Amino acid sequence: MDLINAILLGIIEGITEFLPISSTGHLIIANRFFPLPPSVEVTFDIFIQLGAILAIVWLYRAKILDLLRRLPSDRGAQRFGLALLIAFLPAAILGILIHGAIEKYLFGPVPVAFAMVLGGILILMIDRNDRKGNTHATEEVTTRQSALIGAAQALSLFPGVSRSAATILGGLVTGLDRRTAVEFSFFLAIPTLGSATLYALAKSASSLQSSDWILLAAGFISTFITALIIVRWFLRYVSTNTLAPFGIYRIVVGFLVLTLYLTGLLRR
Repeated sequence: MDLINAILLGIIEGITEFLPISSTGHLIIANRFFPLPPSVEVTFDIFIQLGAILAIVWLYRAKILDLLRRLPSDRGAQRFGLALLIAFLPAAILGILIHGAIEKYLFGPVPVAFAMVLGGILILMIDRNDRKGNTHATEEVTTRQSALIGAAQALSLFPGVSRSAATILGGLVTGLDRRTAVEFSFFLAIPTLGSATLYALAKSASSLQSSDWILLAAGFISTFITALIIVRWFLRYVSTNTLAPFGIYRIVVGFLVLTLYLTGLLRR
């Protein structure tokens, strides 16, 4: 049963990590229905993010290699690298300072429910059919735009906000077109999720038992495969559609979680 739960949680992570619906929020809820052994449950949600990161690296491997090749001499590649660094730093610094407090006080159904609803409302307000961006490629993102996207990403430390939603909406507000905002969010996930994952693993790996690695591997593989499918689909979707359905979904799920909690069907 633990192996099935690990696979299901990996699928949920793969679906939700890059969609603007909050992977953390979904996993907080899903962990209550698909529990894992205590020795692995803290590390599991962090470890399977590596599968999502690897999916992005694999899908964009040609572009990543090209950027690295051009980085020493090409201004466009250098501007893009600087933009990623600027966008990465706010969440990284704030995460080190307050992650413990967030984990202690905010990782529960009620904060997640409120964040889901508020995020859904913001999506409906910001991403409208008439929104036209003036930045049409990730290498055109300016330092000002990346700083604002980084500030938005820092808000996603609050469970249920969604790193993807925060960075995509931040990109839209600063003038990126929808597809560019989504792609910049994908690239920003590599250093953001990668550093957070490695940091958490360094702290908790010693507490793992040998049997736990089977569950971690199952979750990792299911996350990777699912994320590959979802990312490809999402890029096609945002090319011609708004994010409104995701906003509505967040609001519905937020109220559902709050209802389940208030009726006692979902314990804290």
